[in-house]
Amino acid sequence: MAINYELQVKMRSIFQNVTVYKNPSQNDFFKSLSIPSYLRDWIIMKFSDETGKIDIEEVKNYISKNLPSKKDWELLKSNMIKEGERVRFLAKVRVELDVQTGEGLFYLPDLGFPTRKYEAIVKSYVLKTYKEELLSNNETWGVIECEWSPIGINGREGNGAIYITDFKPFKPYKIDLDYYTEARKEFTTEEWVDILLLAVDYNPLGFLDLKQKITFLSRLLPFVEKRINIIELAPKGTGKSYLMSQISKYGWLVSGGSISRARLFYDLNRKTPGLFSRYDYVALDEIQTISFPDIDEIRGALKGYLESGEYRVGDYRGSGDAGLVLMGNILEDKMSENINMFTELPIAFQESALIDRFHGFIKGWDLPRMREEMKAEGWALNVEYFSEIMHAIRSDIIYPQIVDEILNIPRSADTRDVNAIKRICTGFLKLFFPHIKNINDLDKEEFMILCLKPAMEMRGIIKKQLHILDKEYNDAIPEITLK
Repeated sequence: MAINYELQVKMRSIFQNVTVYKNPSQNDFFKSLSIPSYLRDWIIMKFSDETGKIDIEEVKNYISKNLPSKKDWELLKSNMIKEGERVRFLAKVRVELDVQTGEGLFYLPDLGFPTRKYEAIVKSYVLKTYKEELLSNNETWGVIECEWSPIGINGREGNGAIYITDFKPFKPYKIDLDYYTEARKEFTTEEWVDILLLAVDYNPLGFLDLKQKITFLSRLLPFVEKRINIIELAPKGTGKSYLMSQISKYGWLVSGGSISRARLFYDLNRKTPGLFSRYDYVALDEIQTISFPDIDEIRGALKGYLESGEYRVGDYRGSGDAGLVLMGNILEDKMSENINMFTELPIAFQESALIDRFHGFIKGWDLPRMREEMKAEGWALNVEYFSEIMHAIRSDIIYPQIVDEILNIPRSADTRDVNAIKRICTGFLKLFFPHIKNINDLDKEEFMILCLKPAMEMRGIIKKQLHILDKEYNDAIPEITLK
């Protein structure tokens, strides 16, 4: 289905340097190479002509030269070891500090290297220069320069290693939030909602109505709002995993398996912060298949963190801004907020005091299954640019102030309910009305439809489920109105 032509022309004229032509068959090509969407759009922009088309062969050559696969890695190693060459390429890298030696050890997960410890070392001056990028994230993309040396970590020949001698973080855009927010003024709210959908690779025409679009875009709340905690249960094939894993390099998706307190919070042995201190959000996908080695330990840590953003592990006291997202599949006969849906969650989360710390619930069964016609085709905001915008807007303090000013809160309202509704409203305000810097500029009817009403519905489902789990909890939510 063709996207609104007038909207595309208008978008290109206003966002001319950060729009990209999205083509589903082109995207499938990049998907086959395991290239995330934010990196894909950057490559397309680099090689596209005025019409947005790219020469696939030219792109293939660039990728084979600059984004090596596992089969290319042995040749690169040979060039370094046998020919004495320095090689440069774009890759995903993970760096950890070795407690024994104090050295930075790197891993290239997509290339399966190294296979033994101390084969891959970051030069100390590189680690010092790019400490924030290399150590603050679990994995990061960048242009890496490597060389081999016969002298390894012990300073003796015969224990050679490959060293990173230079690193350039993959940050192709300088983000100007003021420009982005001013540009929002040029579009109607209906147009802007469609622009957001296109930015994350979805065709607005694939949705039935505005309510369905809002429900879908509520998945982006953890991208724009700090420490917002969401539960979504949905049928298979509604695209929840794609959004959390492909749109932003600032989020982390865990799919099934066992996950420890050390991985989420702090590893005492390695002395490294966990996922909550490194990312904007942590999404636990296929939640039914996730287990925890010590349920009581993880519950205690989660309750403290979800409440305040702080945690203690041993003598270490840490903090984070990441929200927690639980995502799982749900059977048709469980798709009702009036019955206990949370039997679908692991036993660790089937506790009312922990559930109360989640701000909202997304009814994933209200969303359409992914169909070919739902894939964006046409001009849209570059995913990499949009993900940087969402990351930057998390820290803007004007939006929660506006929400505080406009909401009329009953004095008897439950504090957790109020905080949850405010936080969700703030996230929606950042998504739909980023240009609003003053309460007088806000259209109250639009705010009610796109922010307050969905926020109250999302929190309302949590309250209903709490009441089913534990009768001590009232299922009513505060009657919050607009001033």
